[in-house]
Amino acid sequence: MAMTRREALEKIAKGSLPVIAAGCVSTAMPAKAMAFEPEPGKFPEEAVGLLYDTTRCVGCKSCVAACSKANDLAPDTSRDGLHQAPGDLNWQTKNIIKLYKSADGKEYSYFKKQCMQCADPACVAACMFHGLTKNEKTGVVEWNGIKCVGCRYCEVSCPFGVPTFQWVGFNPKIVKCELCRHRTVKGQQPGCTSVCPNKAVIYGKRSDLLKEAKARIAAAPNKYFENKVYGETDAGGTQCLYLSHVDFQKLGLREYGEESIPDRLRYQKMLYKYLALPAALYIAMTAVISKNFKHVEHELKEEEKHSGLRPQL
Repeated sequence: MAMTRREALEKIAKGSLPVIAAGCVSTAMPAKAMAFEPEPGKFPEEAVGLLYDTTRCVGCKSCVAACSKANDLAPDTSRDGLHQAPGDLNWQTKNIIKLYKSADGKEYSYFKKQCMQCADPACVAACMFHGLTKNEKTGVVEWNGIKCVGCRYCEVSCPFGVPTFQWVGFNPKIVKCELCRHRTVKGQQPGCTSVCPNKAVIYGKRSDLLKEAKARIAAAPNKYFENKVYGETDAGGTQCLYLSHVDFQKLGLREYGEESIPDRLRYQKMLYKYLALPAALYIAMTAVISKNFKHVEHELKEEEKHSGLRPQL
């Protein structure tokens, strides 16, 4: 027998439906799915990444074309219909070379933008269905299309503006650099590092890249801005590291301190764990419905008195 709207409201008001919902939530995500929890400043022993040095980059954009080819991405020719010249990261572009130039034209720098592979990624923390996860061996932030629901919370949460949504196609994707994991698992280099003529960007274990960055600073202490390796501790630490001869903020790499974005929002992160936030929202919604139902029930009783009939909702 079908349940009427009135009967459904009565069950919600009595609290029986939230219990069902909570049961679904508790079984939706097994405990082992949360076994690897990213933490600020902590990286897997075999964590890999990139080191990009602005002083070596000549802006040839070979890395952009190589990335597109390695990841089977259609060239972004939206500017003139002919040349591959994306303005920023998008669903066709996982890696881009941008140009910073001061107002007086005296200072300029190229800048390579791609996923930073954070130690404690905001995109992973924001993804309630684990469509984005951090590989516990390599530390690479990976996208899983089976679990992704297209909510785009990852886009909003990322402090570096990396994940992008594919607005075309039957089953849109979240597109971001995954360090060409389909190549590196075979012992190959990521597309971008395999073609860079000046080795402005190199690939390797994060620990080795950090040593290399500090060795370059020690060899030329007046060459780099504040003798700083961006990503060593910034925003909880990243696996893609940067050396620059200009202020990092001018390149779009803001100062976030050593605390990761998810760590700043630790209470929200706790709510998302095991889908607790959706469950909490559902329970809150049923509480509102319960309150409104009492008002509706009173009106129904008044209507019954005048009509002598019991209306069905």
